[in-house]
Amino acid sequence: MLALAAARLGFDVAILTPEADSPASRVAAHTLVANYGDEQALAELAKLCAVVTFEFENVPAAVVAGLQAAGAEVAPGPKALAIAQDRVLEKSFLNQIGVPTVGFHQVDTVADLTAGLDLLGAPALLKTRRQGYDGKGQVWVRTVSEAEAALESLGGGDCILEARAAFVREVSVIAVRNRSGAFAAYPLAENVHENGVLRVSTVPANVPPETETAAFAMARKLVDGLDYVGVIGVEMFDMGDGRLWVNEFAPRVHNTGHWTLDACQVDQFEQHIRAIANWPLGPTTPFAAAEMTNLLGAEVETWAELAAEPDARLWLYGKRDAKPGRKMGHVTRLKGRFPTTGGA
Repeated sequence: MLALAAARLGFDVAILTPEADSPASRVAAHTLVANYGDEQALAELAKLCAVVTFEFENVPAAVVAGLQAAGAEVAPGPKALAIAQDRVLEKSFLNQIGVPTVGFHQVDTVADLTAGLDLLGAPALLKTRRQGYDGKGQVWVRTVSEAEAALESLGGGDCILEARAAFVREVSVIAVRNRSGAFAAYPLAENVHENGVLRVSTVPANVPPETETAAFAMARKLVDGLDYVGVIGVEMFDMGDGRLWVNEFAPRVHNTGHWTLDACQVDQFEQHIRAIANWPLGPTTPFAAAEMTNLLGAEVETWAELAAEPDARLWLYGKRDAKPGRKMGHVTRLKGRFPTTGGA
């Protein structure tokens, strides 16, 4: 979708991917099939491209730094990527810039985990510091007696313990900042997860205007603190009493912003391309309310029924294997005119 957005704006796109016949390569002008750390491929990518970006945060931060050393323009930069890849660094950074999160405790040993449970209370959520996504790499610890087995199940260390958050709803803001420092944000989405995987995002979120304003302010503080360029997804817990706690941020276009493809004049993918190319940012006010539903695994086989719905917009990702729980596509249903001015 990034490649499609860039092509629509007149750019040729080169893809570096370890996967032959990837969905992105089938809609791009050039494809380099290699591991992300392949020095020859990175050098070729740097020569091909005026600007390099990435679409998920498991690209090693050292690769981005290496591209910059080779003279390539890279956005977002390695700082945002490195912080987002480490949950301890992420929450520490957020707290340092004045953005609240749940309580947390670094865990490398069973003794650390026991101390964390004493500090934060039980149950608490134990996560790997790196690599976990879509509910993977995490386990609830309900009692001290579960500590050793829980830590062992996640590899024995290099984890983070997070306090339980009694939130009312999960929300997210899709924000963008360009090279000139211009900022914009789309209205808050309200999100429902199942088994750690996003199921539905609804816009507008059922929150008062002051909650949305606070979310925009947090996102602005985050991107300015990172000197960030591009689109960013910021997931938050709405505690229901005026407080918002940031759960995590993703230095990329984000699943909870896919609804923008069909409900906005300029979607998050075009917005990202505009930002990294230092074009003017586009409008973020939707023309329609929307509900986006992920299609997981075999659910993609219902594509014909979904395509027949007059108010549904179907997106299929071109992935070859419909594995259980894998995001194979999404459908957005437009729900009438957007009820507020929205956006920032």
